[in-house]
Amino acid sequence: MKKLTVLFVMALMILPLQATASVIKSQTHTSNQHADILAKDVYNKAKLNGVINYQVFKEAYEAYYNTKGRKKPVLTIIDYSLPSTKERFFVVDLKNNTLLYRTFVSHGVNSGGKNATKFSNIVNSRQTSLGTFLTDTTYYGGNGYSLRLDGMTPGINDKARKRYIVIHGADYATKSFINRHGYLGRSWGCPALPTELSREIIDIIKGGSVIYARA
Repeated sequence: MKKLTVLFVMALMILPLQATASVIKSQTHTSNQHADILAKDVYNKAKLNGVINYQVFKEAYEAYYNTKGRKKPVLTIIDYSLPSTKERFFVVDLKNNTLLYRTFVSHGVNSGGKNATKFSNIVNSRQTSLGTFLTDTTYYGGNGYSLRLDGMTPGINDKARKRYIVIHGADYATKSFINRHGYLGRSWGCPALPTELSREIIDIIKGGSVIYARA
């Protein structure tokens, strides 16, 4: 009789835990569905079809949606699956559903040549990091006006600060460099932008916007 009583009590204890797990799973599913609906809406209103692959945008939007601490309705997408000769850096205004910028961006010298194929979170690797970043403050350094980044993806880019991974302008990240050499120049891991656009882009995305880099 005691055994039956103990089993009955244990069953009563397990049921609420199972119910809680079901609720959490349901909420997560609803949250992802909501993010997908919002992503489709922005994608269509911003006329991104033919500009950014929808699956890439959806991944980026979900990263934005799930990032704590974001302060700006601005999403930057870096699609390293594209070669450096393609414009693969996109800045989207999520409030006004507008594509603000589409331009070139470099990858790390040890990530590959024309295409980035290797990625790292290791200090001094001189490779590009993937994952979700939050933008922070600006400063003037060896590469001029630059933007600090915080890596938000554990084990993937969370050493961005230690690696001094920042956004900055570079003469080797320009269309003219591609015309001369057939590929974009490479950095030590930083996403470097064309010098003529870097300052204005940095000023728009600084201070708590989300960057999503994928390959």
